[in-house]
Amino acid sequence: MEYNREQLIEAVSSQMPEKRWIHTQGVMDAAVKLAKQYGADPVKADLAAILHDVAKYWPVQRLRDVLSENRLNDELLQHEKQLWHAEVGAFVAEKDYGITDPEILDAIRFHTSGRVGMTLLDKVVCLADYIEPGRDFPGVHNIRELANHSLDKALAAGFDSTISFLVSRRQIIYPLTVLARNDLIKQLEANS
Repeated sequence: MEYNREQLIEAVSSQMPEKRWIHTQGVMDAAVKLAKQYGADPVKADLAAILHDVAKYWPVQRLRDVLSENRLNDELLQHEKQLWHAEVGAFVAEKDYGITDPEILDAIRFHTSGRVGMTLLDKVVCLADYIEPGRDFPGVHNIRELANHSLDKALAAGFDSTISFLVSRRQIIYPLTVLARNDLIKQLEANS
């Protein structure tokens, strides 16, 4: 079945607490704004933002089952479960909601971790998730300010913030996030 935007919103919002839906709406608004500002497709940004947290509130065992039974990225199972919903969300977006555009699916898949060679849409959705108006963490205002001038600088600052937070709590850092951050830094240096 193919879903229109309103049906997607209804289906996704029914799977999460109201507070998370408010976050998703903030990500939708931020993603569309960033897409328009930086030349990404705002319709794709909106769709990816609607679906980015579709599996966020699924039970951990259900996420684990979807990852292992469908031979998705099993490396994720060796890392924090907070990362799992993105991979499962991309799978569900395709399987259950008929999203076939690989760019949208990848933007959902990599919105928590980033990746080397992020597309413009990947960057927009990932950054929108960091800076949506409901976010309140140390440094978010600086990241929002950077987003007004440079998508890459803002996203690099977002990754720096995540990595610093995880280091301060002595938590494991997903290697792809470090690689994504380093790739952005290399791009920024090459363009300066």
